[in-house]
Amino acid sequence: QVCAQLCRRPCYCPWVPPRCPRGSPLVLDGCGCCKICARRLGEPCDFLHVCDQSQGLVCDYSSAPAGAGGTCNFEDDEEGCEVNGRVYRDGEVFQPSCKIQCRCSDGGFNCVPLCQEDVRLPTPDCPHPRRVEIPGKCCPEWICEAQDQHLLRDAPAASPLLPYPCQEWSTAWGACSATCGLGFATRVSNQNRFCRLETQRRLCLLTPCPALPAAFPA
Repeated sequence: QVCAQLCRRPCYCPWVPPRCPRGSPLVLDGCGCCKICARRLGEPCDFLHVCDQSQGLVCDYSSAPAGAGGTCNFEDDEEGCEVNGRVYRDGEVFQPSCKIQCRCSDGGFNCVPLCQEDVRLPTPDCPHPRRVEIPGKCCPEWICEAQDQHLLRDAPAASPLLPYPCQEWSTAWGACSATCGLGFATRVSNQNRFCRLETQRRLCLLTPCPALPAAFPA
């Protein structure tokens, strides 16, 4: 009866099908007549404007007043999340890119990096480490520059010979190595004339050490 009221025969559809947003495929409307953009999670729907069944969505009329349209939701009322136009089920693990992995949870998602964010310090066998993108690999890797490549990097930071501006970076100073008297604290920083990461040290004195008691004569 609803189909007889809303669906007209024969079909009269636009000559050019609509352009759908990303993640919304072209499907037949509720009358099986014209191609329309499938409605996505949380979007309004009705008999004609159907939801994306490939994502497990149905038109939910439970929270809509009588005679009004519904909202696209999962058939089993399971919460999901939408990322880049694609809907994921609750608990589903996915990778938006090769560098991060995410998990859909309670309508949102949590992500963790898959690439290590380590810092490689200069060593005798690799005095000039540099992190670069490797063709065919997702995560950047550390390489050792050749001698002829780092000559320009040895110039002062203000020199126009540097191929890039020096962006200063450093960690916070660590705890003093001694609880009393002279000690030293360390940090990792590139604030030097070569703009290279290095371990820096400075003296620290928290409190003077108490005087030792005088030795008793034997």
